[in-house]
Amino acid sequence: MRLFLCEKPSQGRDIAKVLGATRRGDGCLIGTETTVTWCIGHLLETAPPEAYGDQYKTWSLDHLPIIPVQWRVEVKPKTAAQFKVIKRLLNEASTVVIATDADREGEMIARELLELCNYRGPIQRLWLSALNEASIRKAMSSLKSGLETFPLYHSALARSRADWLIGMNLSRLFTLLGRRAGYDGVLSVGRVQTPTLRLVVDRDRAIASFVSVPYWGVDVHLSSMGQPFIASWLPPSSGTDEAGRCLLQALASRTVQAISSNESATVLSLQTEHFREAPPLPFDLSTLQEVCSRKLGLGAQETLNIAQALYETHKATSYPRSDCRYLPESMFNEVPTVFDALLKTDSALRPALGSLDLSLHSRVWNDAKVTAHHGIIPTTEPANLARMSEQERQVYELIRSHYLVQFLPHHEFDRTQVELKCGEERLTAVGKQIQVQGWKDLLHDAAEEDEFGQKSQVLPVLQQGAQCAVNDVELKSMHTAAPKPLTEGDLIKAMKNVAKLVNEPRLKQKLRDTTGIGTEATRAGIIKGLIDRGYLLKKKRALMASAAAHTLIEAVPVAVADPGMTAIWEQALDEIEAGRLSLDAFVAKQANWIAQLIARYRSLTLAMPIEAGPACPICNASMLRRKGKSGPFWSCSHYPDCKGTVPIRKETRRP
Repeated sequence: MRLFLCEKPSQGRDIAKVLGATRRGDGCLIGTETTVTWCIGHLLETAPPEAYGDQYKTWSLDHLPIIPVQWRVEVKPKTAAQFKVIKRLLNEASTVVIATDADREGEMIARELLELCNYRGPIQRLWLSALNEASIRKAMSSLKSGLETFPLYHSALARSRADWLIGMNLSRLFTLLGRRAGYDGVLSVGRVQTPTLRLVVDRDRAIASFVSVPYWGVDVHLSSMGQPFIASWLPPSSGTDEAGRCLLQALASRTVQAISSNESATVLSLQTEHFREAPPLPFDLSTLQEVCSRKLGLGAQETLNIAQALYETHKATSYPRSDCRYLPESMFNEVPTVFDALLKTDSALRPALGSLDLSLHSRVWNDAKVTAHHGIIPTTEPANLARMSEQERQVYELIRSHYLVQFLPHHEFDRTQVELKCGEERLTAVGKQIQVQGWKDLLHDAAEEDEFGQKSQVLPVLQQGAQCAVNDVELKSMHTAAPKPLTEGDLIKAMKNVAKLVNEPRLKQKLRDTTGIGTEATRAGIIKGLIDRGYLLKKKRALMASAAAHTLIEAVPVAVADPGMTAIWEQALDEIEAGRLSLDAFVAKQANWIAQLIARYRSLTLAMPIEAGPACPICNASMLRRKGKSGPFWSCSHYPDCKGTVPIRKETRRP
């Protein structure tokens, strides 16, 4: 019997339908010679510390570091019944086809089960980019060898074990150090979550320390041949900051008077450049999350859930957890089929599709830039828009439009910069003249406008020496603005582009082409976990770090919270996936690093924001706030040598 092992029941049903496995069994679908079964996400989990010894049930510095010699996994209690089904089917299987999600985590979900159940038979890999029937049949015709994707499993195991070593050991270490300093909460530390948290803490600090500075500008309203335009004053360097802003109100006021006394300004020079903007590429998951945060106000996890539903439930779009925005050359042949499916999905598209050129071969078709997955695009089969929620439809239309613009011309425009002189003052004006609207006919994003940081205006036809009439002069009083709080979309972008935040030149170069902090599949979950733990607070779209988050970032070693270090770890996982680094070598290095950190920090005294307590009634030492079965109380800081306690009155308890 050939057994297909899927990641989710819905995925199993889609594959079983194509295979003709229609007879229902216990946790599976059965065909003539084929059975399809499924996990329910991860059926197994890495065993907790107490599984390696009863001594670890109590948190103690004496027990750290905890480094397993033989790693263990445990069956999740909620899905134990399905595990038994899969174990029975594996005993009967002659061949297994891994049909879980085509990524690192999907590989691990299947391979851990095969290993725990001691399956030793042949293994093949079904590599799906979409769950519509045509895509499944295409993938069935080109099954991969199990050996080809095995390194993905070791990469996922390395990630899992590194996360365990850092999370279990450092969370216990800093929680215990916090308790010693009187902090009664848990200080949770994670390989990815802590550097991610630092990004928000750093932004909060930048906002809190920001001091607004007043500055002044002068806009000069000019006209030539009856056509008005606006020029800006170029202040002398002696009165400006590094950004060229005038900091002297008196200087700006004198300039207004000086320019007002002139009737005209003379064109000193003008330069025109022609620009061609290629259509934006189809989405990868991070870019989709950024755009959905900005345009639709969706959280990162919300966007991922919607993209997963469009892929899994509606069969409308391709695999969502992609880190690639390009498409394979071979898929160019499917364009007419995709267009036909889009038209059947939404007949209102007919006018828009009529303006597209299906022969255009944009930069998106590039085999050299396609990774394990391609960009997120519509599938070759019609979808049912009526079954989609409003948000699902909005996200679907974004994905669709980014595919369709590949068949429109470049957006072309001329940018002209003019320098003028008015009396003794220098002015500049920038104009944009659109020559070809191109893809912006279909996809227009106001946030992507103003790419040169200038007001968009059409300048009159000017030439050197031309005289322009001065119609009005405007003094503008402004203030420098504090950095804005991060949104979830901003945080996803910062996690992905972490190289920009690293100052050390060699590390910065190494990180330039890596995936940054986390992966496409994990970033949304990391952010959600930080929100759920109370480290991140969300106010409308803005994220802010809680007091506990600031405490944690101040307490942990710089290396643990360094985004650059985390991205280097991700690079190591890629090396394992490529077969250039072994799983054991990576885990041993992580274990050694953890042991060194614990040895260095176990005697650290944390400076925690602790509520001041009374003096101990027995030894007069300071008292620390503790949490007991009946609520908080004051306990002597010399415990257990001194067991003095004082109850906390109700009115003094924290809200």
